Amino acid sequence: MIYAIILLGAIGIIFGIILGVVNKKLSVKTDPREEAIIDALPGANCGACGFAGCAACGAAIFNGEAPIDACPVGGPACAEAIAAILGVEASSAEPSIARVACNGSPDNAKTLYDYTGAKSCIVAKTSFNGQKMCDFSCFGFGSCAAACPFEAIDMVNGLPVVNRKKCTSCGICVSTCPQTLMHLVPRKQHVFVNCSNLIKGKAVMAACKVGCIKCKKCEKTCEFDAIHVTDVARIDYDKCTNCQACVAVCPTKCITVDTFTDDFSKAPKAEDTEPAGCSSCASRDTCQSKE
Repeated sequence: MIYAIILLGAIGIIFGIILGVVNKKLSVKTDPREEAIIDALPGANCGACGFAGCAACGAAIFNGEAPIDACPVGGPACAEAIAAILGVEASSAEPSIARVACNGSPDNAKTLYDYTGAKSCIVAKTSFNGQKMCDFSCFGFGSCAAACPFEAIDMVNGLPVVNRKKCTSCGICVSTCPQTLMHLVPRKQHVFVNCSNLIKGKAVMAACKVGCIKCKKCEKTCEFDAIHVTDVARIDYDKCTNCQACVAVCPTKCITVDTFTDDFSKAPKAEDTEPAGCSSCASRDTCQSKE
């Protein structure tokens, strides 16, 4: 018995030595910068970057197969850290946040029938395009909230509400929504069009209390050329100053100010922007500085 134990121990030691030598001979040396990049990533492994996980994303960035700002969860801070590791210039992309372009809650939007199918927006999409009269409205079953890996979306009165502190701008909710209502918008933005309908005004009023009727009052009012009505009112976030003049004239109130923000006090005032066109805002009593 004791000889068998000694023999097995000797065999184990011999194989251990052989494996150690083979491992040393065949090992592939990795650049420490690749490991540093992987360490700089948030480790969420959410897949929002399009890679299998943070390690794959880090390797792709190091090998030049992905940009240094490939991780939407890490944001600008992560990109800057990676840029420092690689000795390149960081991206200047602005931080963004997810937002839903619909205010079709049960109080506002009319339904066509009682939906009894699976509580999934994707399934509802295949069932006569959902239960709402407006074909472009939120179904309200929370597929976006269920898909969010950061628990940053809550369903409130049948609509998704994004928690600004939890949202990482990963974009998973954007790709999940079958109605394409979720969008990534600049965090600095506070004025939004809460509608995505592409139907005409009379049909809009029959379907939803707060839908865009394409009246163009917002477009005519904006002194910064920041909002235009084509298929629906759309804001150019590069031009918008958050002056809220469009909010004041919108007859259906589909344009609103996001008051559930953590940095609204830092929003630029109309008088601080160029061109300086405050006369109209003052006449409409919409200047924020009066608040």
